[in-house]
Amino acid sequence: MGNDYNTIDVNVCVNTKTGRDEGMIKALLFDLGGTLHTVKRTEESKILFCRHLHELLASHGIKTDLSPEELGDLLAINSELYKHYSEETKKELPQPEIWSRWYLKELNIAPQRFAPFAEELSFLYDRERVINTPRPFLKETIETLHGMGIRMGIISNIISTTLVPLVLTEYGIAEYMECSIMSSVTGIRKPDPRIFEIAMEEMKITAAEMGYVGDTISRDVLGSRNAGLGLCVRIDNPSIAHRDAAFQGPDAPKADYVIKELNELPGIIQAVNGKAREE
Repeated sequence: MGNDYNTIDVNVCVNTKTGRDEGMIKALLFDLGGTLHTVKRTEESKILFCRHLHELLASHGIKTDLSPEELGDLLAINSELYKHYSEETKKELPQPEIWSRWYLKELNIAPQRFAPFAEELSFLYDRERVINTPRPFLKETIETLHGMGIRMGIISNIISTTLVPLVLTEYGIAEYMECSIMSSVTGIRKPDPRIFEIAMEEMKITAAEMGYVGDTISRDVLGSRNAGLGLCVRIDNPSIAHRDAAFQGPDAPKADYVIKELNELPGIIQAVNGKAREE
């Protein structure tokens, strides 16, 4: 892969540690969107999603005078309102409520009408509305970490319950992930420390032994700091800078390392654990 895992390239990896002792990192958990894969919106993906959304609603007896494009525009506005709500409350509502009271609230459809196919809608929203592309070096990095004895899992803010296991299988890394903790299942969103605590309990591991890799300051860095994890790594993702606009300056939460590519992770783990062995 052209990467020496015994060194850390200081040109692409910024160490912002505060001098505390992280201890030995035994597990590394990952965010999904923006971290293991990049997320891109295109006009083509928007049109395809809007058409399929319109067809799915109609197939379940929900008729609307809105065109697919108008329906998509409405959803774009309402989904941002829900995102703001969920980030403030750190709650993920049940899928039928999301679609009834937020995403498509103007249709005045009761949550129970959405219940039988709410996961279909949510999967469509998370899968087809955008183009998800695996990060470079994804599988190689996960395999290398596994070979180093690092346990791994996922913590994701997501409204679908089936997308995460599907893409992990598609990327060829499902066998390496011991847990997939999703806000759609727990009802809790990052940066609430409780979603990290669920992962710790499931993996039977302490906060000091756990590291986390994510792309946002507002959810991933702040969340891992709230949970007191032993290591926090942020992977650069310029497309979400607007979500972190309020988390800038000297008092903003900082990751221990900021990286450009996933294949920098094994070197970081070696460095952190090597230092812990010396102390």
